[in-house]
This record gives sequence, C-alpha cells and structure tokens, in this order.
Amino acid sequence: MAALVVAAVVVAVVLAATGGAAHHPGRPARHAGATGSARTHQAPTAATQRRPHAAVPILMYHVINPAPPGAPFPELYVPRHEFAVQMRALKRAGWTAITLDQLWAAWTRSAPLPAGRPIVISFDNGYESQFTNALPVLRRLHWEGVLNLQLTGLPRSQGGLSREATRRILAAGWELDTQGISHADLIRLGPADLHHEVVAARRILQRRWHEPVHWFCYPSGHYDPRVVATVKAAGYLGSTTVVPGWARRSDDPFRLPRLRVVAGTSAQALLDQIAAARHAAAAPVAYG
Repeated sequence: MAALVVAAVVVAVVLAATGGAAHHPGRPARHAGATGSARTHQAPTAATQRRPHAAVPILMYHVINPAPPGAPFPELYVPRHEFAVQMRALKRAGWTAITLDQLWAAWTRSAPLPAGRPIVISFDNGYESQFTNALPVLRRLHWEGVLNLQLTGLPRSQGGLSREATRRILAAGWELDTQGISHADLIRLGPADLHHEVVAARRILQRRWHEPVHWFCYPSGHYDPRVVATVKAAGYLGSTTVVPGWARRSDDPFRLPRLRVVAGTSAQALLDQIAAARHAAAAPVAYG
C-alpha cells in the first residue's frame, strides 16, 4: 500500500509539472504570444541547442501534387513522392524543421532550438495537397511546416484548402501566417486596398483560428518601402520574400529571403541549392 501511495504522489507531481497533458516533442506551445514557444523557457538539453545567431534557409513550396495538363505554372507542382524524398534527404543531412516563431525566439531571446541544423519549410497560398500530401510526410519526421494562407481567391475547385483541412493542419502544430486576402500585387494597390490586404487579413485569421499570425508573406514576392511600412504597422514580426538566400539575425526581418523548390528538383539538387544560397546578398529594398 505504501508503494502505491508513493507511486500516486510521483504521478501527481509529474502531471503538475507538465500541465496534466503530454506535449509533442517537436511542437511549440500554442498561443504563446509574440515571442513564445514551449522551448523559450527550457534550458538546453541533449535534444535542444541555443543558436542565437543561426543562419537558416527557408524553403518555399506550393502544390504538392503532379501538375495537371495545361497548368499555368507547372514548376510550382512538386509531386508527393518527390517531396518525401527531399524531406528524408534533409533529415539524413542533419536538418531539422522549425517555425518562424521558433527562429525569432532563438534570435531575440536565445531560446533553444531542436538539435540539428535548423530549416523552415513554408507553404504558400493554402492548397489542399499541403494537407493531404505534405502533412503526412512531415508528421512522420516529427516536423511542422509554416502555412502562408491567403483568405480568398483560391477556391476548392482550384485546389484550395478547406476549413476542416486548415483546422487539422493547425492541430498538427503548423504555424499559421498569411499572404493577405487575395494574393494581390501589393505594390500596385492604393492605401485603402493595401491596408485591407495586410491588416484585415491578420485580424480575420486571428479571430477565425485563434492564432497569433506573426509573419506576412509578400504575394509573388512583390514589395516596396510602402508595403513594408504597412506590414510593420499591422503588428507582424516580419515577412518573407522570394529572394534567394538564408535568413540571418542581421537581416531586416521584413525582407527575409527564401528558396523556391520547383518540380523536378532531386534530393541532391535541393541540398546543393541550399548550400549555394548560403552566401547570397541580402534582399533588396524593393522587389517586383
């Protein structure tokens, strides 16, 4: 009986220390605020490391499916098998996927990152194939992605994400960010429309999904100083471009580079693309 009492006390202590619930080993805590994840307050362990000056490649994907006949941008279609081979190659090469929020916490407060070489895997627009084909691949690696969701302009008939698929992606620990309302060319918009695309998008997503939405993704990569100022004023922590390179702490966080992964990229070609971009110049003041 005494042994049972001791065991019960131990279980109670463990549950109190963990909030009474198990936590996914590779997943940041949800709704932790502008800087937070569960890792933020952890001491480094064998499975984590402090990397306050980490330079990190950010990969950019779109559709995770073969391109259908007549697709206007067939290079943006990466078949599931090709994507899976790429992800396994990254894992073997020592890379570990993190989110932009985790990267920001590492840069700004020296929060520990998962052991390995950090990399961000982002997905633009919000395609159903990101749920059906990319999510299972990443889940097997215990990795999360970053979803840059646009709110309109991508109907289900064009492969857009359903509400249920979006909910399940977020439940799997992915980070929710945005490309705005309609994927408009922001540098061509007047003040009111620009405000709507940037500011309203964040507010809608925050209200709909109860996520912080800390990062903006410039549609088609187009931005100029006016667009950057609007994104800053909306309260985002930063934004990503389509300019090749690695993201660094010394970069302007509102002009972070990314690497577009296109159809037909072999695993070795992707590793070579990442290595070649490491010393690329910083993103320009305007692009588009």
